[in-house]
Amino acid sequence: MRIRVVRDCIGVLAALLSAAFCTAAAQPAAWPPGETAMLRAGTDDYQGKLAEYTAARQAYEEAATRYWDAIADKRRARNAKRRNNEEIGLDDYVLTQPPVYSGPRRPVDPSAPVEATPPLRRPDAAPARRKYVPVVADFLRSAEEHFGFVPRRPASEIEFKRAYAEIAAAAGLTRDQVVHIYAFETGGNGRYDAQAGLEYDRPGARAIHTALGYNQVVGASSIGLLAEKGDRFVETVRAKAAASSGETRHELDDKIAVLERMIAFTRTVPDEWREHLKLAETPRGLAIHALLLDLDVGPLLQAQKLVDSVEYARRHGCARTLTATELGMMNLTGDGNGLDMVLMPASLREKVPTANFFVRAGYERNPVASRHKVVAKLFAATDAKMAAEIRSPGARDMAAAFESVARAGSP
Repeated sequence: MRIRVVRDCIGVLAALLSAAFCTAAAQPAAWPPGETAMLRAGTDDYQGKLAEYTAARQAYEEAATRYWDAIADKRRARNAKRRNNEEIGLDDYVLTQPPVYSGPRRPVDPSAPVEATPPLRRPDAAPARRKYVPVVADFLRSAEEHFGFVPRRPASEIEFKRAYAEIAAAAGLTRDQVVHIYAFETGGNGRYDAQAGLEYDRPGARAIHTALGYNQVVGASSIGLLAEKGDRFVETVRAKAAASSGETRHELDDKIAVLERMIAFTRTVPDEWREHLKLAETPRGLAIHALLLDLDVGPLLQAQKLVDSVEYARRHGCARTLTATELGMMNLTGDGNGLDMVLMPASLREKVPTANFFVRAGYERNPVASRHKVVAKLFAATDAKMAAEIRSPGARDMAAAFESVARAGSP
């Protein structure tokens, strides 16, 4: 009996000790005495600092909103003038630079556990949760799932470059345009499947955009190109199929059927940029972007993106051959904004801020535009980057591919 009582007491004591240990483990570690004093002292003025930061940040946001609203208003007015063939002058642009936040940093809540305080992304604000950017694996998965499509990938990088150079040359693009834009957009060594943010093999690299390929076509552009020029692409692939036989012919016929289904899908919305943006974020929209990776269709899309810019410039009175920098500017900022800069007299380029040709989010994400604050400096920086990057091995390969195509086409 006595042994059983002792055993029971030991069991109860063990249970109490276990519960006490679990309770202690569940509690956060106590602050050391010195840090506790500092924490209490910091809490006294935290609310005041937070109020000061909030007021400064709100004032900045209000000023920034007014600024970017004025940018949009001026742009709409310029577009109307251009449609009416009216002269555009210095007064048609916002001539001040975007406001920059210069207030106090966001204070750190001293009562928050240290491990729960995230690192600051910038001095004045805590990081926001990043929106996931789809990557090549997502495009491929969606293409196979929704359209039964698997791109025909090249056996080598140079194979894709040659296919691209052949299409680009046939469309009237120059070697200078193709090679320099490739160098500018990809750093001179980008692969055909290079995605913005993932161009280089860096630890922890993240995709920052859906932009893919030699001239960084975004998902919405893939949809727009297919909706507007898809029938032309089908004709090209059909001609290739007619000249083929056996398994190759069968594969191309299957690709044509897929391509026609994809075209029909892209035409389920109005042919407007904002609609293409929304469609590009859907699972079936992601699938369209996988076409850029296909050896038969990808070069058509890549080249057509630049050809559309050339044709846009011609329609709006710029009949001369665009320089690589001018065409690159249209590729970077969009045809309307890019041509606005191309047609701008040199005297205005020295005075007009680059912010006039971006929306706020695009400007803040683009260090080239925000660092080079007027149009003239942006052009000069683009020229310099192109001149430096065309010496890279990938750019030299692109130039060689283009020259090989030109020689093959010579009598």
